[in-house]
Amino acid sequence: MSDVRHTDSIGDLLNGLVNDISLLFRKEVKLAKAEAAEKVEQVMHAGRDLAIGAVLAIGAVGVLLAAIVALLAAIFAGMGMDPTMATALSGFIVAAIFGAVAWMMIQSGINAVKATNLEPRHTARAISEDMHAVEEKFQ
Repeated sequence: MSDVRHTDSIGDLLNGLVNDISLLFRKEVKLAKAEAAEKVEQVMHAGRDLAIGAVLAIGAVGVLLAAIVALLAAIFAGMGMDPTMATALSGFIVAAIFGAVAWMMIQSGINAVKATNLEPRHTARAISEDMHAVEEKFQ
């Protein structure tokens, strides 16, 4: 802040005040940028986790699903069911179960993104305090 002396003119005081306010708002903008970058980082982390989970679900579960469908089809065919019907029923059962699990995982990722608070609370509070201080100076 500027050094105020009793011998300073009104112009000098106003110039110092303008400089101080300008510096203060530049610092607030810098804080806002840093806080926004932090929030973006949180969203990127949640998005990355969601994407990795989706890729793993598609690859690894695909092979597992094929094996489970084949196993169920063999069980149903062993019980006397037509092999075509056994394969179709097995595929439907497996798709329904694993589809529900995949939906729950996707919802979990979406909820994590929604839970991230993107509001720059620190910056908003600091700007509010600064504006209050400036108002007090002029009263």
